[in-house]
Amino acid sequence: MAEIKHLSRLINKISIRHLFYVMILLFFVPSLQSQDSTIKQTSKKKIELKNADEDLILRDPLTGKDIHYLKGNVQLKDNEIMMWCDSAHYYPDKNQVKAYSKVHIEQGDTLNLFGNYLFYDGKSQLAFVKGNVQLIDKDTHLYTDSLNYDVANRIARYNDRGRIINDKNTLTSIIGVYKVKDNLFHFKDSVKIVNPDYVMTADTMDYNTLSKIAYFTGPTELNGDSLYLYCEKGWYDTNKKITSVWKNAVIDNRKQIIHGDSLFFNDSTGYGESFRNVVIEDTVNHLAIEGNYAWYYKQPERFLVTDRAVFIQISKQDSLFVHGDTISSITVADTSLKGYRLMRAYHNCRIFSKDLQAKCDSLSYSFQDSVIRLYTSPVIWSEENQLTSDSMAVFTKNQQTDRLELYNAAFIASQVDTIRFNQIKGRSLTGYFKNNELYKINIKGNGESLYYLLDGEFITGRNQSKCANIEVLIDKGKVSEIYEHDNPDGFIDPPLPADPVRLEGFKWFDNLRPRKKQDIFNK
Repeated sequence: MAEIKHLSRLINKISIRHLFYVMILLFFVPSLQSQDSTIKQTSKKKIELKNADEDLILRDPLTGKDIHYLKGNVQLKDNEIMMWCDSAHYYPDKNQVKAYSKVHIEQGDTLNLFGNYLFYDGKSQLAFVKGNVQLIDKDTHLYTDSLNYDVANRIARYNDRGRIINDKNTLTSIIGVYKVKDNLFHFKDSVKIVNPDYVMTADTMDYNTLSKIAYFTGPTELNGDSLYLYCEKGWYDTNKKITSVWKNAVIDNRKQIIHGDSLFFNDSTGYGESFRNVVIEDTVNHLAIEGNYAWYYKQPERFLVTDRAVFIQISKQDSLFVHGDTISSITVADTSLKGYRLMRAYHNCRIFSKDLQAKCDSLSYSFQDSVIRLYTSPVIWSEENQLTSDSMAVFTKNQQTDRLELYNAAFIASQVDTIRFNQIKGRSLTGYFKNNELYKINIKGNGESLYYLLDGEFITGRNQSKCANIEVLIDKGKVSEIYEHDNPDGFIDPPLPADPVRLEGFKWFDNLRPRKKQDIFNK
């Protein structure tokens, strides 16, 4: 009885296990058979012959396989593409076609490929077309002598010069790749875009036929009537005329030449921005602006520069450098059609040149009369002389200082020794320059002077006087003669051991003087 029960349990286990295996086979085998069938069907799918006026079938003596010699109105189909030609050789066993004369491939509703000769491999879905090749995709026309076309991935390649016409742009290059799905061309070697408004050349470029945007990945130049551009990376919207470029970037908008690590410019609106190491050059007026950020408009011409902003009046003899937290420029309308430029610098302004230095809170520079006007506690240094007043004006001519004018509370001081200072003051002052050197000063109204008489290096006396007007002659930065006009009243005293005499309004700012170009950034 026990043996019978044991045998019954063993049969049940075998039956359950067998049933499990059967279920697995029933579930998976049809699927595997179906997949295998699909694979076989796919692999066996052949190019279809849709039409031919003549179909001569001959056997290849080398392979023993049939070859179809097709002639007249030949039409073939492979998946989603249609092929037409005058004659063809069709190899069913290889699933290949060689087509001759008036070759035409159509893919989808928009892409058409033409040529004189076609080799097409149905297995790899790769086509090679040569002889008067044209690829037409919507508004894009590609012309070349030979072309490789990946039908499955919709990628066309040429390696021996090509020409693309897209809207108003004609693009040429030696090597090109067109990704049809992405509407994107990749060009390399002697790339050129010709547009009615400009010509662009590059080593490497991508171009989107839909957005009309060109992307640069190598040295690139754009030359137009209103714009010149150079960069080694960036993009240009040929439709909207907007560009963003970087890496050795330069934009010349025919008003200024702009350099920067990164530049943006809209040629339609004339607006641009520059970032880091910005330089704006005006080659006509021999001027330049530097900074780390700038925006600018072409018409009416105006710009603003911040972050270590510097205005430079370029001269072979002695360039003038002006710094402010912000430097701006606008075009002011006047009776002339062009108007004139007015530049402003504000907050913590410093000026440096070899022969003249200055500081103030704000200043302006008029291109109409070439005058720099300084406001709010201005100080000017020329050689050994410090000049202060409520406001000042520096007149330039031919990129050199011609004269300066001090308004209200004019004061000149120069150091004699550690405690003594020559001092001259008055209501207003005019200083005259020759070859950028101060040689004469005229003081008008309420003139006062205090200067020390020298015998070599020794102080022999102190002259202090008052008069209406004073004329001071300067030689090599030092006061050489003083002429007092209109009722002078004064005296000469011997110097005392400690003689720190100061006229009212005296201040000494030597610690603020910029002694080299880099000092203009000191606060």
